[in-house]
Amino acid sequence: MGTESHYHSKNNRVFVRAITGHYKLKDELERLRGLPRVRKGSEIKFVDGPQAYSRHYVEPEDGVTQTLHIHLEEYGPGGKSQKHGHVNEAAFYILDGQGYEVHDGVRYDWKAGDVVVVHNNCVHQHFNGDPAKPARALVLKTKPMYMFLNMLFQQQVEARATEPAPGGVGFKARESEDEYNHAK
Repeated sequence: MGTESHYHSKNNRVFVRAITGHYKLKDELERLRGLPRVRKGSEIKFVDGPQAYSRHYVEPEDGVTQTLHIHLEEYGPGGKSQKHGHVNEAAFYILDGQGYEVHDGVRYDWKAGDVVVVHNNCVHQHFNGDPAKPARALVLKTKPMYMFLNMLFQQQVEARATEPAPGGVGFKARESEDEYNHAK
């Protein structure tokens, strides 16, 4: 799956995986114990773009977890995410770059090393504040658990951009590099 695929616009997504078949939790535990405990990031490709890219490490669709969704977001130079809101909280650990959020109309600045918390029911959008360099955040959220509990409210206010930001023309997500920090 290349960056031309838009994860957020897929019609068929797995939010909570069914445990089906005969009722033996022992079988499910054996299945889980047989799965790899390490997922190689180099084998998981970015999707979306051209301003905001996502690499989904763990989610119910994988069959590995049921309650966690962990992904890496990369914002191209001057890029931004979709503007949206959802019931679940999320934590963004900023790996590199600098930028800001707008949560319910209030701006919050961030830089590498910061943790951004998106509270429940908050309409928000993420912005890379640098017109020349990308920014990255590791996102941890329990969205699948909220979906399982039938707390389904989620709304997109503004879709992800389909054109690059002015400074991001030609930018591609950093798929396979040895050094994940910007050059000094």
